[in-house]
Amino acid sequence: MSSVYDFEAQTITGEAVKLDQYRGKVLLIVNTASKCGFTPQFEGLEKLWQDYGPKGLAVVGFPCNQFGSQDPGDNSEIASFCQVNYGVSFPMMAKIDVNGPNAHPLYQWLVKEAPGILGTKSIKWNFTKFLIGRDGQVLGRYAPTDTPKALQADIDKALAAA
Repeated sequence: MSSVYDFEAQTITGEAVKLDQYRGKVLLIVNTASKCGFTPQFEGLEKLWQDYGPKGLAVVGFPCNQFGSQDPGDNSEIASFCQVNYGVSFPMMAKIDVNGPNAHPLYQWLVKEAPGILGTKSIKWNFTKFLIGRDGQVLGRYAPTDTPKALQADIDKALAAA
């Protein structure tokens, strides 16, 4: 696999989606959780989606229950939680694993392309973020503690790139 466009995922409502549909856009891919200390970042992610979506940014959330069992619900419960509590309207995908032998192929590729601190190839916690350029390549990896607002300068730069 050579770019994000080579992957597909399932939406939170169960439809298969080829990530190729985002070709030419800047993507912010985030592993999310409903019961995490970082869960309020949904608000900032939604703001990025609202402010930058018309300029070419797509925010895509991937719920994951691998960290402290902080997203135990099924996909419909997660979708409802995100909508009711944070007004999430950006695309949410079906719950996946981001680490281990059952990690989604997209996440296997992301951690290879953008290792963490000291070269680690795993996701350390919920709300790890990956910024993908218009060419489908990883531009950066951001820690759970990096707020969506803190990514604005990098998003502006990615959107300005040809």
